[in-house]
Amino acid sequence: MSETLEPALPDELDAKAERLMRRVCELDLKIATAESCTGGMLAALLTDIQGCGHGFDRGFVTYSKAAKADQLGIDSELLNQNDAVSEPVARAMAEGALARSDADIAVGITGFAGPAGEGCEEGLVHFAVARRDGATKHRVERFGPLGRGPVRLKALEAMLDLIEQSLRER
Repeated sequence: MSETLEPALPDELDAKAERLMRRVCELDLKIATAESCTGGMLAALLTDIQGCGHGFDRGFVTYSKAAKADQLGIDSELLNQNDAVSEPVARAMAEGALARSDADIAVGITGFAGPAGEGCEEGLVHFAVARRDGATKHRVERFGPLGRGPVRLKALEAMLDLIEQSLRER
């Protein structure tokens, strides 16, 4: 069970993260994260599992387009041609984190957790999982206008599910 985030997270989310990280460690794998709308919450959750630190390599919090380009190596042209909250950007975030880490699995999360600008859908989140030994997978969720906290929690749960699915496909 996580220690730092435990009081703030639902018990079932905490338990799911612990099961996931124990499985990652059993398989002798490492995870890297590239987060935007979750602001590092997934990295914090995964690194909070006692005895599983060796299953996490690193995390990138890349909120701006410039950070996505600088830290993850995403081509500026891709960022200019697509909204930052899109399938191509989520895939590029996961692939960039994989390329810039020693991880076996990397995830990308980008979305509108709270009220967004005109033409932007509040609660829209794109997820991607990249693996060294497989194709990058994408998932999109439309959580709706729940507010920043609830959207972020739902995004964490969806991302844990996507990583778990990736582990089953090994």
